[in-house]
Amino acid sequence: MTTADPSLEILDIVDEQDRVTGTATRGEVYERRLTHRCVFVLCRDAEDRIFVHRRTAAKLFSPLMYDLFVGGVVGAGETYAEAAVREAEEELGVSGIRPRHLFKFLFETPEHSWWCDVHEARWTGPVDPQVEEVDWHAFLTEEEVGRRLAEWPFVADGLEAWRRYRELRDRG
Repeated sequence: MTTADPSLEILDIVDEQDRVTGTATRGEVYERRLTHRCVFVLCRDAEDRIFVHRRTAAKLFSPLMYDLFVGGVVGAGETYAEAAVREAEEELGVSGIRPRHLFKFLFETPEHSWWCDVHEARWTGPVDPQVEEVDWHAFLTEEEVGRRLAEWPFVADGLEAWRRYRELRDRG
């Protein structure tokens, strides 16, 4: 699904109800603030720690920022579920992961607009993160995550997904 130049990747454009209305390149999507689709996967290990990583400098969105989720854009014609598996496997360097869907929300800023489909997965084996995507990584406890949220720059969409995730979880 990825191309040598990520800005040339073809994405579905969607409306405020998440219905496909057309396609465009990722570069055009970002340039024209077209609403598209993304997946987020919160990955926990056998000790229930969360995979946290810093994005590489080459990333088109939020380079060198930290994230609690692996994921990315949903390609044209791809389902959220397919993209969740593909992105998690690519970024973590694993095979056979099974993300579980949690919720979806529309993330909007003056510069960006995308539907965020949030998943959770457990991975108990080793990871070998994709060097093109991940500059640094570690599995952190929720207590450690809480401390890092106050110290490190995290991606805005991931922070909103984390807030909603905790709210959903805390409601039971």
